[in-house]
Formats: sequence, structure tokens, C-alpha cells
Amino acid sequence: MKDRDVYRLRAEQARAEADEATLENVRDRCLRAEAAWMEMATRADRTEKMRADLAAAKAAQLAESAEA
Repeated sequence: MKDRDVYRLRAEQARAEADEATLENVRDRCLRAEAAWMEMATRADRTEKMRADLAAAKAAQLAESAEA
């Protein structure tokens, strides 16, 4: 399981806790936690894409230099 999947699971748990909360401050805390987990998942997605793009660029550069 990738980090982003863990972050999304945590966000879902926080949302469920917010839905069950009877106290407003607890609900607000859970919603803030959900937002934070979702932001971490978004960052993990972005990081993974950047790494894949970088790896593809390096592979292309190696292939190009091997042909020369």
C-alpha cells in the first residue's frame, strides 16, 4: 500500500469520525484532520508523478547517449 493510499484511508476515517461527532469542536477537529490527510495524499500523488517523469527523462537521456 502506497503512502497516498494510507493518507486517503486516514482522511476517510477522519470524515467518518466527523460525521459521528456530537460536539462541534470534535467535528471541526476531525474535518481539519481530513483536510490535512487529503493534502498529504495530493502531495504524495504529485511527488510520485514527478519521480516517474524524472525517471522517464533519465531513461530517455541514457538511450539517446547510447545511440550517439
